[in-house]
Amino acid sequence: MECINSPHLFRLPAEKEPLEKLKNLVSVKVALEEPGRENYLLCRQCQQIITSTSEMIEVSGFHQHTFANPQGILFEIGCFRKAKGCWYPGPATEEFTWFKGFQWKVAVCSRCLIHLGWFYSGNESFHGLILDRLVRSTESE
Repeated sequence: MECINSPHLFRLPAEKEPLEKLKNLVSVKVALEEPGRENYLLCRQCQQIITSTSEMIEVSGFHQHTFANPQGILFEIGCFRKAKGCWYPGPATEEFTWFKGFQWKVAVCSRCLIHLGWFYSGNESFHGLILDRLVRSTESE
């Protein structure tokens, strides 16, 4: 899975990402190892459970990606296998896809309908969720 190379899309190299983001990823991985704990990611606006850190995956070699849409708006997304708290209000398209060979459709919170990211489908499927629209909440099982 590769990112399309075009003037309006880009990915920051991992070594250029801020140290805080790397520390956050390390703390997420450590938290995953805590027995009896599930780390949920909630919609920042309404607090509905969207997914969990156990659903984190790498796409094109990274969990986190930074892209710009055709209007120049930057999005930092994280990739997740499943996001049960999302709803998909529109059709899929390949137009301006950030992941070659994948179609995408908008993903919104199924409770408050705020835009949370995109659902990508191709040979496999995954969610690209906008990280600053999610908050982490830890609950005991």
